[in-house]
Amino acid sequence: MNNPIYPGLILTDRYKIIKQLGHGGFGRAYLAEDNHRFQELCVLKEFAPQVHGSYALQKSQELFEREAGVLYKLRHPQIPGFREMFRYKLDGQGYLFLVQDYIEGKTYRALLENRKLQDKLFSEAEVQQFLMQLLPVLEYIHNLGVVHRDISPDNLILQTSDKLPVLIDFGGVKETETKVASEYAHKGSGPLPQATKLGKAGYAPDEQMRLGIINNDSDLYALAVTALVLLTGKEPSFLIDTQNLTFNWRQEISISENLGNILDQMLASKPGDRFSTARQVIEALENVSSSTDLATTQAPPDIVSTGQLSNVATMSVSQIPVTTNVVQKSSIWSTILLVLVTILSMGGIGWMAGNFWLEYTSNQNRIVNEKPEKLSDRLQQLGIDQAFFFSLADEFFYSQYPQKRGQILSNQTPEYKLWQWRWFAIADKLTDKLETLTIDARRRLGNYSKDDIDRWRSQLRRLNISSGAFNDLTDAGFINLFSEKTRGRNLIGLPIGQVWQAIATDTMKGLQSRKSLEEVRFTRGSFQETVNGTLQPGEGKIYLAWLQDEQILHVRLEPNSLEVLLSIYPPRNYRPRSRGLIGDSPENQWRGETRTSGYYQFVVVSNSDQPIEYSLVLFADN
Repeated sequence: MNNPIYPGLILTDRYKIIKQLGHGGFGRAYLAEDNHRFQELCVLKEFAPQVHGSYALQKSQELFEREAGVLYKLRHPQIPGFREMFRYKLDGQGYLFLVQDYIEGKTYRALLENRKLQDKLFSEAEVQQFLMQLLPVLEYIHNLGVVHRDISPDNLILQTSDKLPVLIDFGGVKETETKVASEYAHKGSGPLPQATKLGKAGYAPDEQMRLGIINNDSDLYALAVTALVLLTGKEPSFLIDTQNLTFNWRQEISISENLGNILDQMLASKPGDRFSTARQVIEALENVSSSTDLATTQAPPDIVSTGQLSNVATMSVSQIPVTTNVVQKSSIWSTILLVLVTILSMGGIGWMAGNFWLEYTSNQNRIVNEKPEKLSDRLQQLGIDQAFFFSLADEFFYSQYPQKRGQILSNQTPEYKLWQWRWFAIADKLTDKLETLTIDARRRLGNYSKDDIDRWRSQLRRLNISSGAFNDLTDAGFINLFSEKTRGRNLIGLPIGQVWQAIATDTMKGLQSRKSLEEVRFTRGSFQETVNGTLQPGEGKIYLAWLQDEQILHVRLEPNSLEVLLSIYPPRNYRPRSRGLIGDSPENQWRGETRTSGYYQFVVVSNSDQPIEYSLVLFADN
């Protein structure tokens, strides 16, 4: 039977089919345009189960509707948002669809295959970061009583916008308290019981594949398998010992013992031997000892005793420059250097100690010169609260060196000096970045609150600007300073969130002074206006244009590149509120019909590290 759903078909006068994406657990999935949301892309999942018999069909439909109910209650930035479920009749046959947000990006399967073509694989650091980014998502769904049941590289997408893994295809989700399998066993017939045993062979644990038994640790098992596939480039069938059905992966790769042990516990053949919650795995990863993660800067055993790490009381890294006289006189430095030279001359230390030596000696003067007094003086000159700054520097330090959280090194070791220099290097860069803020914005760091956000909203209303447009400008300045951060993340409540609010303070000043705000007025009898400008790195500008409803609007931004980004927002009074007609569009153009009269906002921001000229063309046709 030919598929009656084809590209170009419009369902319910709303969803225009673009192409088929593949087959899900219950049927096909399609990429579509939502004509009610300005041609925004979305995913339609068709209900077309491969089952026989009225009872099987009924139970499958119940599962499909249950999936919609589960997706509806999941609200997480790393899970596609659920929009609606609808029925549609085509050629006399009824169809059932659910609609989800479209996630732009590549699956980890595609990323892995691309790397293999270049003779590369995922590194241990990348996989550890991947686990730390995805485990909170599993913790979230598990706390809601949901188990994904089908985690694999095919069902994970690295989202283009924020470079975070997104968990897709919840065709296998099941609320843990339901016992659908037993219902089928008692009431159903034929092959239907197998329909509940979802999961990919090799990725799902044995009890899930054979018996349909699932728990939270089933997802953790599949996640560990996925991590091994990314590390080795091999499918599970090549990593499993077929005699006892246990993973035998250590002969394929060499990773730190701590991460290896964590993966082994996630992969335990007996469910009772595994981690039972995602939180337990997160805590285990956070507590990974630095003794196996120092890589090229790891000192040899006879220079630093790794046993000291767990025996010294926990303290914040920021306390090092505050409470301890860590910068010693030249005689102590000479002694430390002499010890290192003597040991190195004896041989047997290897290239790791050599790299330690190079980094240590090359930065010796930097360590001596970066005294706590000098940093304190600079912070005082800039009007930055010292206690806040140390918490911010700690946040960046632990983000870069997560293995050091909760640990302290003896100040009698050379490694201590190296870590001290690393902290100061981060603090120095942070100070340079904060210096670019206005003095008024810097002085309030550590004291911003939600009251400031409420005040900005009131000011934005008077300017006819939406929060989305305001955030775009603030994000541009923020990402220019902190390129490792991502747009759209909720930072309020974190030390780095204070910096975002400081940048927002300067953004508001730019809008109120009209430096970054301009109204576009169409010349009488003309339907087209063009505005030109130049943006410095991290700068942005908002253009306001009053438009009537039911006008055909064409917008084009030149150059058409990722160096300059375009967002369009409808008037503030538009209901339902929209996240934007387009946001940071890579195509930098849009065409559609206006839905209401009012000030439309056209946001242009720089994504370049150089000054960039642009041209914005607006064409409004009645």
